[in-house]
Amino acid sequence: MRNMLLFATAAMLSAGLSVHAADGMLTTQSAHPVGETVDRLETALTQAGFRIFARVDHAGGARSVDLALAPTELLIFGKPEAGTLLMQSRRTVGIDLPLKYLVWEDADGKVQVGWNDPAWVVARHAITDRAPVVQKMQGALQKFASEAAKP
Repeated sequence: MRNMLLFATAAMLSAGLSVHAADGMLTTQSAHPVGETVDRLETALTQAGFRIFARVDHAGGARSVDLALAPTELLIFGKPEAGTLLMQSRRTVGIDLPLKYLVWEDADGKVQVGWNDPAWVVARHAITDRAPVVQKMQGALQKFASEAAKP
């Protein structure tokens, strides 16, 4: 499993993504505002057969209690065909599912797209029997984020 995580991290770095190895979060910069980036993600995911479970506007929530927060949205989505396989291996992975993209405007005004690396998630839950599923998830998450973020 450790080798799979190292391989996946190396692949993400070569694809131009930022890797936060300590917490398993991958990021890429978007050329679009937060809302438009999330719209693009939602469209691509829906067209690929993923279910959109929720879209959370964290900045809107902050405004509702008179607090300031730069644009920040969370998109919660999944494909039970894949997530269920992971849960069959170890039910605790359900705390990290469904999948999520966090899109936010950073302190420099740049928009970032972040998601948990599936290899990190399965390592966290000691799942060792689903490498093909994890690799497919990694590729899909990277693809959707890259496509939504490009100009």
